[in-house]
Amino acid sequence: MFGVEVLLNEDFFKKREYYENIAEKIIFTGMIDKFYNYCFGELEYRSLKFEEEILNIDNFQGVAVMNFTDIETPYTRIIEHKHFEFGNQNKTIITREYPKEWKKGDEPYYPINNEKNNNIYEKYKKLSEKDTNVIFGGRLGTYKYYDMDKIIEEALKVVEDENKK
Repeated sequence: MFGVEVLLNEDFFKKREYYENIAEKIIFTGMIDKFYNYCFGELEYRSLKFEEEILNIDNFQGVAVMNFTDIETPYTRIIEHKHFEFGNQNKTIITREYPKEWKKGDEPYYPINNEKNNNIYEKYKKLSEKDTNVIFGGRLGTYKYYDMDKIIEEALKVVEDENKK
């Protein structure tokens, strides 16, 4: 419809030169410090561990997502997938999300916004402002925590700003 090719399961860094040369703009939502080869140091992230369970009941928690913020509960969230689609299966599948310390090579999910990391990020942000052919977005590209509604709002704002150029 719009003539935009979408590639999935691609590693940008394995074909970086190719990708940087096929388009006028790149939308990069990965780790900004990795994009710049960690030239100002590594930023810290938080990762997650997932445990999935099939339960022989039709309903476990009554909602798609339940967050747990108390210190005694080892997981931070339970997702009951059937509630995203209003399923009525006899069994249900839940996924528990556990916080996991991130190390290089793990999947990063959330930035750790403390003074040390924010100071490093500001250096990357300043460098990124010189890269007019790259748009950094998402939690990892902007090193900022976003709820889903806010990240969609931010993405629409970026598109609107780009269209004004």
